[in-house]
Amino acid sequence: MNSKLKDYELLEKHISNYFDLGGIHTTPEGSFFVVKDYDYTNFSLLIKDLDEIGYIPFMERYAGSYRIGIAQKKDTGESRILINIMLFIATIVTTLFAGYQFAGGSIWDGVAFAVSIMTIIGIHETAHYYAAKKHGVKSTLPYFIPAPTLIGTFGAVINVKSAIPDRNSLFDLGFSGPLAGILVTIPILIIGIYFSKIVPIVPGTLVFIPPPLMSIFIYFMLPTIPAGYELQVHPILFAGWVGIIVTLLNLMPVAFLDGGHIVRSVFNEKIHKIISLIGVLVTIILGWIPMAILMMLILFINRRHPGALDDVSDLTLGRKLLAVLMLIVFILCLTPMPTTI
Repeated sequence: MNSKLKDYELLEKHISNYFDLGGIHTTPEGSFFVVKDYDYTNFSLLIKDLDEIGYIPFMERYAGSYRIGIAQKKDTGESRILINIMLFIATIVTTLFAGYQFAGGSIWDGVAFAVSIMTIIGIHETAHYYAAKKHGVKSTLPYFIPAPTLIGTFGAVINVKSAIPDRNSLFDLGFSGPLAGILVTIPILIIGIYFSKIVPIVPGTLVFIPPPLMSIFIYFMLPTIPAGYELQVHPILFAGWVGIIVTLLNLMPVAFLDGGHIVRSVFNEKIHKIISLIGVLVTIILGWIPMAILMMLILFINRRHPGALDDVSDLTLGRKLLAVLMLIVFILCLTPMPTTI
């Protein structure tokens, strides 16, 4: 109890250097400091100040004023780049094999698929990495995830190892990956459509209902497909389709997914929770059941998205416009799970 009291006194001293304190409040969720004013620069300085003594502050609106919650800084440990390299090599192997099987035994088509899908996923995660670096957020290099699936991978992730300072930073971490990924997906789609062929329908094949983004390019690049025929998807086009699905599922506005970060940077925690549930429902309707189950598990385990350390400052106008752009990208990527005919 005494050591805890000393911590409060120490924290109070540090916070009072930057803000006019209105007291300490204790609730079932924990204790927090009430402050009467808000200043972005002062809060940024407080973050650096408390970081040196092992604490992290969270600024939120509270009853007409503001409150600062405090959490102890966690030891994140050192990153092991060797693991990143090993997983990267393993994913190259599994995507090569997946592409080889999809292409019916053509090694070069398998290589084309592997290069395309690794490029899309790699650029997606690298964009996250550099967005984190830009805002001083510690993160690992991308971890590629090999898998014995139709596409040979479960994608890739970066591990964010420090708190996100403000809403603008949170937005940038959320939108950077999907935007970079879809920008590299578009030329891959175009190349893939060029190499694809219109052939008679073969029973027992997977039917990919093209998302709006793919349909636009097919409309302008190919003649109308007659009844009884289908587009024989080239492995490069298949990789482009996967890139759209990766973007779609990452932009689902749920929990800690990229879309969840974007929504949490725009709205408060309560609205974020409601939109997260809507996102899960949309995922179920589209038939992506395994992903919907994963989303529900994330929501159950992590009941709240804490947002940024500074949850008071607003997004810049440019980022608000980008949020609208990402909504359009999300709509253009909407597509159901493939079916078999």
